[in-house]
Amino acid sequence: MAALRERGVAAARDLGVFIDRSPTPYHAVREVASRLVAAGFSELGERDAWAVAPGDRRFVIRGGSTIVAFVVGAEHPALGGFRVIGAHTDSPNLRVKPSAELSRSGYQQLGVEVYGGVLYSTWLDRDLSVAGRVHVRRDGRIERLLVDLGRPVARVPNLAIHLNRGVNSEGLVLNAQKHLVPVIGLGREADLNALLARAVDAPRDAILGFDLCLYDTLKASLGGLSDEFIFASRLDNLASCHAATAALIGAAPSAATRVIALYDHEECGSRSAVGAAGSVLRDVLARIVDVYPAREPQAFARAMAGSLLVSADMAHAVHPNYADQHEPRHAPQINRGLVIKSNVNQSYATDGATAAALEALCHDVGYAPQRFVVRSDLPCGSTIGPITAASLGIATVDVGAPMLSMHSCREMAGTLDVHLSIETYRRALS
Repeated sequence: MAALRERGVAAARDLGVFIDRSPTPYHAVREVASRLVAAGFSELGERDAWAVAPGDRRFVIRGGSTIVAFVVGAEHPALGGFRVIGAHTDSPNLRVKPSAELSRSGYQQLGVEVYGGVLYSTWLDRDLSVAGRVHVRRDGRIERLLVDLGRPVARVPNLAIHLNRGVNSEGLVLNAQKHLVPVIGLGREADLNALLARAVDAPRDAILGFDLCLYDTLKASLGGLSDEFIFASRLDNLASCHAATAALIGAAPSAATRVIALYDHEECGSRSAVGAAGSVLRDVLARIVDVYPAREPQAFARAMAGSLLVSADMAHAVHPNYADQHEPRHAPQINRGLVIKSNVNQSYATDGATAAALEALCHDVGYAPQRFVVRSDLPCGSTIGPITAASLGIATVDVGAPMLSMHSCREMAGTLDVHLSIETYRRALS
């Protein structure tokens, strides 16, 4: 048991490093690509003609925030199929508006827009920084450069209780337009383009645009009396991206072609060129089928019929202070392993057959999976699972590691679950 705990702590520490290097989806994709390159993967361009052979380790980046990586199987996909893990690189946060500079009551502020299902109150009184990508004109070309200010520059200050006497008894109600605007300085409007230009070493007038996020500068850490927890931002869903990446790197050789697809825009519906509702996964799988050295008739449809997608997104652990919000007998606990998520209305794509397949993998690792269904009187969230299943006709199971504080600026999960996720996903790809 001690050795298992140590493996969990080691995996969680590495997850913390991964998260700290990934303040935005663009940085997350860069971190995944860096780890893949170190493991012998090489990048393919979408505009290039591809050639692949069994054993090849490749990846494709679309739009800077979505990455699909694969190891070509020993058999043609029509025979060996695909084993796919899907996750997402984005997390709910505050995004900088295009014309963001504001000046009110003597303060410099930054206009922001809520991205995804943010828990508003958790972004108050945090030491925030700004990161993302900047579009710069150099020598007649437009370059995309990653930027991370890397230090606290913004804060959304709470209103003192002396001026809001009923807040503890009546609740805190926040208006996104009025109350989530961060303070970044004093005086007249700040010059955001000048700040970005200094950060990327470019002239101010070379800045043509940006895609910027606010993030909490507090680093990931282990917590609990026995380091049983990891406390971090963006666990939903960088924890699944980290586990999928580690699983692909460490998966055993297989007849199947192994794939991870880490999408952007899941938190706002996936309807984009880089989201799960876009074509990126279908495009990559179809091209692998098309250029595989052997030829097979009706290959793509046969490949889909013999494939499995594990839709990996975090799951709701039972909250000790709100246990009645869970369906009885479907209240996952932290550090008990992955959770199979089901919904008869197809908010999750799991069915009996795919649940059985995942359960067998969990037992191979040495634990029994947990189960989650939402209470019958509550709406159910969704994932990339149903979107991909409908698009490709691929058998899909929705799973995730249990966590608390989902969609908070700062979340928590279990260290042992990090290890169990990696090991289970590794077997799913083998």
